[in-house]
Order: sequence, then structure tokens, then C-alpha cells
Amino acid sequence: MDERLTPAKEGVNRRTFIKGAAALSATATVAPFAIGKEKPVVRVMGTHVTLQEALRKRAMEDLGIELHFEPKGSAAVLQKASMNPSSFDLYEQWSNSINVLWRSKAIQPIEKKRLIHWDEINSLSKTGKITADARMGAGDAPHKILHTQADGSLGINHTDTISFLPYVHNVDSFGYNTALLGDAFDQNQESWGWLLDSRLSGKVGIVNDPTIGLFDLALAAEAKGFLKFNDIGAITNQELDELFTILIELKQLQHFSGFWTSVPESVQFMRTQRVHIESMFSPAVSVLNGDNIPVRFAAPVEGYRGWHGVMCLSSSTTGRVKDACYEYMNWWLSGWPGAFIARQGYYISNPRRSAAFLTQAEWDYWYQGLPASEDLKGPDGKISVRKGEQRSGGSYEDRFSNVAVWNTVMPTYEYSLQKWYEFITS
Repeated sequence: MDERLTPAKEGVNRRTFIKGAAALSATATVAPFAIGKEKPVVRVMGTHVTLQEALRKRAMEDLGIELHFEPKGSAAVLQKASMNPSSFDLYEQWSNSINVLWRSKAIQPIEKKRLIHWDEINSLSKTGKITADARMGAGDAPHKILHTQADGSLGINHTDTISFLPYVHNVDSFGYNTALLGDAFDQNQESWGWLLDSRLSGKVGIVNDPTIGLFDLALAAEAKGFLKFNDIGAITNQELDELFTILIELKQLQHFSGFWTSVPESVQFMRTQRVHIESMFSPAVSVLNGDNIPVRFAAPVEGYRGWHGVMCLSSSTTGRVKDACYEYMNWWLSGWPGAFIARQGYYISNPRRSAAFLTQAEWDYWYQGLPASEDLKGPDGKISVRKGEQRSGGSYEDRFSNVAVWNTVMPTYEYSLQKWYEFITS
């Protein structure tokens, strides 16, 4: 990894990064469309985790463009984008969507030379590892599907064009209400297997996404010893049959309370105590903690499910709107947006630039994994971290050194879709 951009390198603190960032190009974002012709309109399709009103307003103010956000559940947004590229200009979701979008010709290559801060993007996006000795993780590590190849495929050889802008990313697991699980579940030995534990039957929620929820349940089944996958990033048809036989039986026994399709819905599941434990994304945990609901984001002993945010350019977008799309992509790596999403537990691919927009206490908690030296607020302005609390899983490097599997579209994708919908409707 490029040591200049290592956010959690031992002995290096936020102030070092702010000082170093001063030597980089200026952080001010130019608004080339603010004067003259009518503002271009950029339609951004994605999920609630990044399509937030505060980000939309700030970007429009900084760039002088008009942004229309269309947030949906992850499965719905992928289906619409892959079938109708003219319905969006930019697409924001996760790396498991890339193969589907690329094969359907819904997105066009992005030119690296037009990305102002490309050289600052760290090695996680470019090599799949945050440190040399990090665990790679099974499945579609982002670097495997980043660069466009001469034959039109996506691969690891670096070229002048890429399939997506690497920006936000995180490791996911599950969340649980610490007040409701009780002493039978040890926070020092959190396991994916808890999702299938009979003691929690009827109080378990799963994300309704066949490229995400599937891996949560596969990790859980393996952790419980129900079956062993040869390669959890490329589950075979026979293994899928075995897995879903187990899952359908559990569903018919009413083990699962519900399947959520968006972050707000997952928040509601936990807030109403419909579930005590569920697949979760970090922003949902931040919201619930801000409302004084004691939800903890687990650090499973088996490793995390990793994901990398992707920002893609529609194959239908051209001209002035395309130029505005590049401005928006560059804005995302300009510092302020990375600091904003850090407060909901997400990382940015060039963290040094965002360090200047975080307090020392925020940097230490979110990136260094240190106990909070003061109460910290989430993006909504509510206190989401109390003084003395420590982030589960540790530092940025610690967490991304322990990825069990990445969100992935497997070779058995079509069959897995069939099995998933059999499960959901059983």
C-alpha cells in the first residue's frame, strides 16, 4: 500500500495527514457550470446509504449543477439500471452490481485522466488489500472488476479506463440489540451463526438481496456447521441446493421475522423490536444509536462481508451532462463528502483528504479504532457514539484485513436468483 495514504499507519495521526494533504492539490471545488447557461441536470440512481439530502444540497452548492436523486432498494435499483440506462446518468451502489451492469452495456468506461484525485486512491481499491498481509477475501474483490481490458472484459490489469469510481466502502455484518440478546451471546465471540441460532427464532431479519443476503446466510450456515463451502465466493449449484434446503425449512418454522429492502426499513425493524438481530448496514446502526437504541454492529470471528461502493457512468450519458458527472465524481473525493460519510461509519478511498474535515476525536474513533475521547455526532447531528465507546472490529486496517467474502455476482448467479426467490416466497 502507498504509505502516504495509509490512514491507520502506526504512529501517524490525523494532523500528519492534514499537513500532508496541504502538499496535494487544492481541495477547493470549482463550479464551472454556475455561470452562464442553464445548469445541467444529473440524475443519480442508487440507494439510501449515499443518496442523502445533505449530500445533494452540498454538491449542488459546490458545483453549480442540479442533482436529482432516486434512491431505491438495492435489488430494484440494479434491475432498473441494467434494463434502462437512459433512466440515469450516474449509478451508485456496490461492486456486486458491476458485472451485471457491464454485461448489459448499461454503463460506459470512466477515463482515469479525468479523475483529479485518482493517484490518491489507496491500495484496497487497486490491489484488493489494505496492507500486504491482509486477508484478500473470497469473491469479487474490487480490483478484480475495476479496470476495463482490451478484450472488453473487466480485470486486474491496469488500463486507462475503469468500470467504476472507487469511493465509499465498508465491511458489513449484522446488528443486534444488546439489551435484548442477553448474556447468552458473548460480544467477544460474535458469530454469523447467531443469525441461525434457535434461541433467536422469530426475531431475525435478513436483507432481501440475492447478492448480499445470500452471503450473510451462507456465512451463518457455515459458522453453525450446517455445511462447508469449497469456495464461498463461488458457491456451486449443489451447494446452493443444500443451503436453501436448510433455509427454507427454517423459514417455514418462522425463524425469520422479515426481509428488508432499504436502510430505513431495517431501522424500523429494529426500532419496533420486530427483530432483535438482523443484517445491517452501518448508517442504520448510527441512526438507531442516535435514538438511544443500543444496537451493536458485530465484528464476526469468521470475518466480515466486504463491499466497495461504485459510482458508474450511464452508457447513455453524453455531452455537458457527462462533464457534470465527472465534476460530481471528483467532488466525492474532494474531502468533505468523505468526512460526512465517515460519521455514519463508512470509509472513503482517499482518506487523507477527508482528515482535514474531521476532528481529531472523529478521526481517532472512525479510522484509528480508538475509544471516543468525546461524544460524537452522526450525519443527522444526533449523538451516535458516546465518550469511551470503541468501534467494533478496530481500525480501518484491522477491519479490512479481515474480509471473509466480498459482495459478489457468482458464476451461478442465475441459479442463485431462482433459489433465493424460492426461499423468500416459501
